[in-house]
Amino acid sequence: MRLASLRIAAFTFLLATTATSSGFAQAWPQVADVDAQPLVAQVRRLVDALDMIGQPLSEDARKRLESAFERENGSQTVREIQDVLDPLCLIGIEINAESRVKAVQGGGAPFLDQQGWRGFLIKVANQAGVTADLKAESPNAAPVYRQSTSSPTPVPSVNAAGVRDRWLSLAMYNDRPLVPRLSGLGLEYRIIQLLSRDSGKREGKITFNVGQGTQDLGFRSDVDVLFTARPAVDVTLDIREVDGSATTGSLLVRDGQGRVYPSPGRRLAPDFFFHPQIYRHSGESVLLPPGKYTVESTRGPEYRVAKRTITVPPGATHRETFQLERWIDLTKFGWFSGDHHVHAAGCAHYESPSEGVRPEDMMRHILGEDLKVGCVLSWGPCWYFQKQFFDGKLHHLSTPNYLMRYDVEVSGFPSSHTGHLCLLRLKEDDYPGTARIEEWPSWDLPVLQWGKSQGGVVGFSHSGWGLQTRSRDLPNDEVPPFDGIGANEYIVDVVHDAVDFISAVDTPAPWEMNIWYHTLNCGYRCKISGETDFPCIYGERVGLGRSYVKLDTPKPDFDAWTEGIKQGRCYVSDGKSHLVDFRVDDVALGEKGGERRLDAPGKVTVRAKVAALLSPEVSPEGRLIRERPIEQKPYWDLERTRIGDTRKVPLEVVVNGKAVAREEIEADGIVRDVSFDVAIERSSWVALRIYPSSHTNPIWVVVDGKPVRASKKSAEWCLKSVDQCWTQKVKNTRESEREAAKAAYDKAREAYRAILAGSHSD
Repeated sequence: MRLASLRIAAFTFLLATTATSSGFAQAWPQVADVDAQPLVAQVRRLVDALDMIGQPLSEDARKRLESAFERENGSQTVREIQDVLDPLCLIGIEINAESRVKAVQGGGAPFLDQQGWRGFLIKVANQAGVTADLKAESPNAAPVYRQSTSSPTPVPSVNAAGVRDRWLSLAMYNDRPLVPRLSGLGLEYRIIQLLSRDSGKREGKITFNVGQGTQDLGFRSDVDVLFTARPAVDVTLDIREVDGSATTGSLLVRDGQGRVYPSPGRRLAPDFFFHPQIYRHSGESVLLPPGKYTVESTRGPEYRVAKRTITVPPGATHRETFQLERWIDLTKFGWFSGDHHVHAAGCAHYESPSEGVRPEDMMRHILGEDLKVGCVLSWGPCWYFQKQFFDGKLHHLSTPNYLMRYDVEVSGFPSSHTGHLCLLRLKEDDYPGTARIEEWPSWDLPVLQWGKSQGGVVGFSHSGWGLQTRSRDLPNDEVPPFDGIGANEYIVDVVHDAVDFISAVDTPAPWEMNIWYHTLNCGYRCKISGETDFPCIYGERVGLGRSYVKLDTPKPDFDAWTEGIKQGRCYVSDGKSHLVDFRVDDVALGEKGGERRLDAPGKVTVRAKVAALLSPEVSPEGRLIRERPIEQKPYWDLERTRIGDTRKVPLEVVVNGKAVAREEIEADGIVRDVSFDVAIERSSWVALRIYPSSHTNPIWVVVDGKPVRASKKSAEWCLKSVDQCWTQKVKNTRESEREAAKAAYDKAREAYRAILAGSHSD
């Protein structure tokens, strides 16, 4: 259509309203001078698209369109197409010659389905011939949380009250057979898809644009529509454990177009808006509109993912049963999973006014991922609200089989620049003599010592930040920058016997392991434990990083579990591979002081039960994980260890940081006994790993009573690292505390110099 003709026509969407038996119908002004052939082609694609989304035109409308398509008179074709489609349009759009967008409500019935997507037609009169995307936005639509470019943690940007007002989901349908952008034709029809979280009447504002600055003045690009949402079906979920008992499971529900239900952006706790999955206990329900859905059911990495199609019929209620399937049960071997670093506030969570989510919400997620122990850590954001749930003991929502406890992450505190700390099993969560977190020490050794003094188990979070190296070798002699919030001041604290563990799994494996391997080579016996840092580093689910602790009790015990981390009676894992009952000769992991004593150099036998599970063939998602650099998430994942396109993974025996034996294990979920004979020439530490998926703590083999002094290079690395760490941390340490900090660093230097003098050449 010619632009001059449009200007002469002075097209406008001022609508005349006429009453009908079904409500209101809008009489749309006709758009003339449009070439019929491209319009017919566009409308044919529109009809096919409506079929694809499950909202086909009526048979009468189809016949009328086909009749219009066959007219020899092009103007008559254009007019009759509008006669058929205009009454069905919810909204009309005008893009004027200056590319300004106006929008008005049309006669399409504004009915929605609770928790179900519905498509609505939009009429677009395009005077400017714009070929950009037609974009729709709404203040009632999904909140967005941003990922910071300078920090590993997301930035919170939404509160729970705001989510209540965001009841609407919307998306322009731009998939095939439609083309993504406007065609530039003077008239075309598009589809907008809408979903309501709630039932009943809801008013929604929808705003349109075709690029920045194209909205019309005076709010004329806005449309305020009063919708009526019809109630969804209340689907009761019967979720069964392997033994038939009722349990809590994780469900991922998608429709035929892959859209997730309930719509994530509209969720309120205990369902999190940044999750596709939901967690339900057997007997609870989910609202779904009638239709077919694909449901994936599971319960953490020790379970297989079951996938099946369900059909929800029209009606008030419906019931579906889901039988969960384990591939391994570590409790039968006496090992209990836990994640000691999850949050109920900050990062991806709602920040205000409820200051995060409540214990009931976190417990549901712990249950839904089959975490035997979950440590919910209060930290800087929402500290003063969340700390009310700390009482120095198990939370009352804990069950005999699932334990939850509130403790502390020292993050957002003055000492955070030296490394974030996990303080577990505390009796008191306020540092002595302080009323506010700003008054806490500005370096971490006093905080660690205070935590240990009350019987706490203390260590570093997300250890790899600030310890990045270009080399991926383990260990390597490149000194990191020590400029982050990971296990930075650990290089000093380990000398003072002030740190029980450093965390693994939630930062790149070479960065975490390098500093740990070096200090082990110097004879220091700090342990590793697994964590997720949910929902900051990982928001997908709790328990992506896990510690598996061997207990002598048939049920989890929190004090024994944290003591197991302190004593090294544990291995870390992504939950997809397992290193059970690791022992050197007759010494089991974490027992007899963790030492196997030899009078002279000789051979030892390393044994364990090993299991892992990969799909028989590499999936597209798995291939993407394998192709990602190690510094991109997921940092630890069994798929990274897959050997070629086989189902095998490498199991390695590590002595003083070096792999000395290797066996390829079939990752088919079967538990296998493995055994290696390993020569020990001098006092050493020995561990097992499937890297980077799982790693044990070490067993120490002490020869002739001598300490481990495995590597001069490691001692030199540690000495240089103390100096580098000091250059980064001193500037943010309070002047009043610098003298004590300097003395602690000097003591570390002296210790590493002495170790260097007694260490073996590499």
